[in-house]
Amino acid sequence: MEKVAIIGASGYTGIEIMRLVAMHPRVELVAVSSEQFAGKEVSEVFPFLAGKIRLAFQSLSQHTDLEKADYAFVALPHQKAMEVVPGLLRKGVRVVDLSADFRFRTVAVYEQWYKAHTAPWLLADAVYGLSEVYRERIRGAALVANPGCYPTAALLPLIPVIKSGLVTTEGIVVDAKSGVSGAGRGAVLTSLFAEVNEGVKAYKVGTHQHTPEIEQELSLAARKTVVINFTPHLIPMNRGILATIYATLTGKAMQEDVLQCYRSFYAESGFVRICPPGTVPGTHQVRGSNYCDIGFAIDDEPDIAEIGTPHLVGCGHCPRRAYPDKTALRVKPAIALQHIFPGRVAGQGCIDRPQNATVHGYKMGCEINHNRLLCRE
Repeated sequence: MEKVAIIGASGYTGIEIMRLVAMHPRVELVAVSSEQFAGKEVSEVFPFLAGKIRLAFQSLSQHTDLEKADYAFVALPHQKAMEVVPGLLRKGVRVVDLSADFRFRTVAVYEQWYKAHTAPWLLADAVYGLSEVYRERIRGAALVANPGCYPTAALLPLIPVIKSGLVTTEGIVVDAKSGVSGAGRGAVLTSLFAEVNEGVKAYKVGTHQHTPEIEQELSLAARKTVVINFTPHLIPMNRGILATIYATLTGKAMQEDVLQCYRSFYAESGFVRICPPGTVPGTHQVRGSNYCDIGFAIDDEPDIAEIGTPHLVGCGHCPRRAYPDKTALRVKPAIALQHIFPGRVAGQGCIDRPQNATVHGYKMGCEINHNRLLCRE
């Protein structure tokens, strides 16, 4: 029985990890921290976990059970995670970090988009936690950096077609729509119901901090520098991401080439589903599940392929970082709002036009695309 601790367990990502861990037959949750609810029983704060988790939240500074854990999921805001992770690693605890603190290969990029990094020596050993791409490295990693929500939505559809050379790396456009939980659980004016309901808006146009994360991973896949055009939008739903991605096809790639590319790349990835040709997925079909659906279409006139992918992001990835099997994640999509926190975060897509392509998707977590819980930005 593996022992797990969740640090920052009362935020959206922490809640989802508690739910998933509680369903796993080979995992024992031994510690949960929360500054806001320190001293209160988990079931008192989150009644839907009554009978599943019999622990009380404790303040991180006063927690006495963290050293009992084999794994720790750190669901703290950016900058806060890097204060905690080094100490856990020194104690021999393997860590999955949900913040952006360890996602980048170089400290200069992180500090350009976030703030000063206080544990840069760990970046070289951290493994980027996109399990569909880095599965084998994740298995033995001491520190896994869980991907952001928008990056999951963009990377799952783009990496296969870039690696295979089916699309060019110039002119890629990622148009993504995210649910409100991606902003976190704190009371923020722009996330209030009356501010979000019945409206859609773009935000952080050209300045979103997930841009360099997407570009980093696409550049590694392409083995050259990749620059994208990324615009995020906020839409009035709880969680999930739909990403529409446009890219230009190379040569004379046909529908069957793109379809085979996806099927082959994700043959061993049980949570990525490829839609039949000519159809694109929607967020409803992955709601409450760990699935990421990818659909695509090719515009013959300008050679553009359109790909749609709704999926789960962030939290759904986390248990798989530590436990590569699918136990506790085999939840069928909910047809209606049957789950208290339905969704994964991130999206996916493909491309084509005198070879351009469009991709729709949802992601993780956090970060799931999909219907994984949205990760904090």
